[in-house]
Amino acid sequence: MSADEGAHGPRPLGEALGAFLKKHGLDAEVRGQTALARWDEVVGERIAQVARPTGVARGVLFVEVRSSAWMNELTLMRRDILARLNAGEGEARIERIVFRLAEDG
Repeated sequence: MSADEGAHGPRPLGEALGAFLKKHGLDAEVRGQTALARWDEVVGERIAQVARPTGVARGVLFVEVRSSAWMNELTLMRRDILARLNAGEGEARIERIVFRLAEDG
C-alpha cells in the first residue's frame, strides 16, 4: 500500500483533483471557467455573434464586443447577463463583466 493511499484508501481521480484544486485555492477559478462554455447558451445566438468571452480571472469575465453600439447595449444588460451566468453555479460566481471593444471591430 502506498503512502498516498494510507488510511484513506484510493480515491477516484475526480475527487482527488477536486481536493487538490481546493487545497491550492484554484477550485473557484476552474469553476468560473464554466461561464466561457455557457456564454452562447446564456446570451443567445444574436449576442453570441457580436460578443465573445475571452477569459475569466478572479471572478471577472472579459468579453470582446464587435462594436461600440453593442458594447453600450450589453453594458445595459450586464446585471441580467450576470444573473443568468451565475444561476445554479453555487460558488462559481462571476462577480463582474468587463466589455472591451474587439480590435478587429
